[in-house]
Amino acid sequence: MCGRYASTLPPEMMAQLFGLFNSIDLVPRYNVAPTQPVAAIWEAHGRREAHFARWGLVPGWVKDPRDFPLLVNARVETMAEKPAFRDALKHGRCIIPASGYYEWHTNPDKSKQPYYITMEDDRPMALAGLYASWMGPNGEEIDSVATITVPANGQLSEIHDRMPAILEGPAIDDWLNVREVRAREAEQLALPLADGALKFHPVSTRVNSARDDDAGLIEPVAVVKPEPVRRKVAGGQLDLF
Repeated sequence: MCGRYASTLPPEMMAQLFGLFNSIDLVPRYNVAPTQPVAAIWEAHGRREAHFARWGLVPGWVKDPRDFPLLVNARVETMAEKPAFRDALKHGRCIIPASGYYEWHTNPDKSKQPYYITMEDDRPMALAGLYASWMGPNGEEIDSVATITVPANGQLSEIHDRMPAILEGPAIDDWLNVREVRAREAEQLALPLADGALKFHPVSTRVNSARDDDAGLIEPVAVVKPEPVRRKVAGGQLDLF
């Protein structure tokens, strides 16, 4: 699962890197969380444009978004079958620029240690996503997105069993080209990156709170290993397990 990420790419650089027709006002974000507005890129009328969209997909057929579950991620294995994602895979593919993302590793004592994950060469990520537009009865409109997750590669499986689908090179163009690239072909683009393409380090548990959003969140921290659990055995002595 991908539930938090950082986005610090300047708007001018994002426009140049992804060949955008437009530019949107962005400020560096270090703890982007679900339900918040995020920068997403999709093609419209033959032009590649950046938009702000709610992180949490709301399909157009939903009657009331307040009664609809929060769909932050779409699993690559089932997105072509799920009614919430099926149409978006055909007509609403997008990318979500990111500097890195966070994932939580569950320790043996059930505590969770967050890690910050970036490209090995520190270049920006293009997270594969889906978008939809919802129109309300009073003319209100909501653009929304979900990120796509795939099984973790061997390197990332040390932390979690899932990872976001990260697109590179021509795969970005094909993913966004909903006019010529069919959904079944696009599915094949959402793959785990090869081992060695990413790097990661532990970060502060402050990232657990969406209220915290500063550059200190991505700085590495020392991990304190949990103390082994002790239990009493016959005779009143302690045993480790």
